[in-house]
Amino acid sequence: MKSAGITSVPRRKPMAEINVVPYIDVMLVLLVIFMVTAPMMTQGVKVDLPETTSDPIQAQKDVEPVIVSVDANGAYYMEVGDEESEPMALGDLNQQVSKILAGRSQRDVLVRGDENVDYGTVVRLMATLQTAGATSVGLITEEPQG
Repeated sequence: MKSAGITSVPRRKPMAEINVVPYIDVMLVLLVIFMVTAPMMTQGVKVDLPETTSDPIQAQKDVEPVIVSVDANGAYYMEVGDEESEPMALGDLNQQVSKILAGRSQRDVLVRGDENVDYGTVVRLMATLQTAGATSVGLITEEPQG
């Protein structure tokens, strides 16, 4: 005998698993975004470094290096870790480097000079860094290609 209007629908078992496919899709999209944007976040100042072979610089792991860049127009930029400055005058650079080096035991400064910049501009920068308290000034170069 059939009951009037009531049919027996088989009940579904509750799902005990989480559908991870949407999470994998989101993860792949984020991975692609990071792969595309990572090269853009490396260095802010465009400098054509001179190419030469040299030994790598030994840096302390817990201290962020002070890097001063000189672009092809002779403008000075300072980078400490991920912080990058706007173009600045040599006197302002001297004051800022002095403040940073005053709190450090290791007073090394690295210079990224464009290969097209005047030699005198780089020498004036190195002299200014020494007056600011830098005990060692290193020059950053690129490996020769080819």
